Amino acid sequence: MLHFLPAPLRGLIGASLLALNTLVCCVPLFIVTFFKVCLPFAAAQRLCTWLMNFIHEAWISCNKVWMNMVCKTRWHVDGLQGLDYQHSYLVTSNHQSWVDILVLQYLLNRRIRPLKFFLKQELIWVPVIGLCWWALGFPFMKRYSKAYLAKHPEKKGEDLKTTRKTCAKFRNTSVGIFNFLEGTRLNPAKHAQQQSPFKHLLKPKAGGIAFVLDAMGEQLHSIVNVTIHYPQGHPGFWSLLSGEVEDVVVNFQELPIPAEFLGKNYDQDETYRLQFQQWVNQLWEAKDAELASLHQHYGPRS
Repeated sequence: MLHFLPAPLRGLIGASLLALNTLVCCVPLFIVTFFKVCLPFAAAQRLCTWLMNFIHEAWISCNKVWMNMVCKTRWHVDGLQGLDYQHSYLVTSNHQSWVDILVLQYLLNRRIRPLKFFLKQELIWVPVIGLCWWALGFPFMKRYSKAYLAKHPEKKGEDLKTTRKTCAKFRNTSVGIFNFLEGTRLNPAKHAQQQSPFKHLLKPKAGGIAFVLDAMGEQLHSIVNVTIHYPQGHPGFWSLLSGEVEDVVVNFQELPIPAEFLGKNYDQDETYRLQFQQWVNQLWEAKDAELASLHQHYGPRS
């Protein structure tokens, strides 16, 4: 609709609409959050949770509107069939750009429940949106370095405790739990620093999804394994706002949760931990091969 405008102007319009949408949606969200905190009754909690999910999905739907207005993206999507809004899923994906999050929300909105991301604790201080994440029950994780844990061993396992505490809130409701297995966005410097054995991926961190399976594996219907590819190269967030993301390739693969991974403790069972890490590495090997095929099929960067 606005494709004829110059990119800087489209970017300004996209950024303004995103900010306006966020501000408009956060007001009713904060009001509902206030009542949810003040009314600890089961019926009130269920109603407030439903309203918060509705607001969350409305925010994503409005984002889809401005994305369609400023972008002329060609979407190449496969594998969305079969997902059920009533089921709980563990969703994971490769991570190349901040655009990944809006891409996933764009495609999965109202197909499954709104995704709950694992976030670094520092992100709670992001103006407005940090409070929105907190209100929506996104899990905030505090990361400790190996050096810090060596000096403070009592902090070991805090991530697991946080994951279990967060997942306990979703015991009686359908939910989409999301985790980027790489833990951070791919770039050449990180790839070289890790000496990653994968051509198109960073090393996966198995602990995050293992803790989710530990906390609520019986409730999850399946794992949704997502592969995202940008044929023109990894876009910056401004590229999305200004409508310069030309093609997005997204493949969804629904995987059964291996029965041998249920009821196990990743933190304490070394045999299980090694088996799970091996399974994740195999998953990543297949994803790396898939990305190599997508690079070849869609050609080099323009």
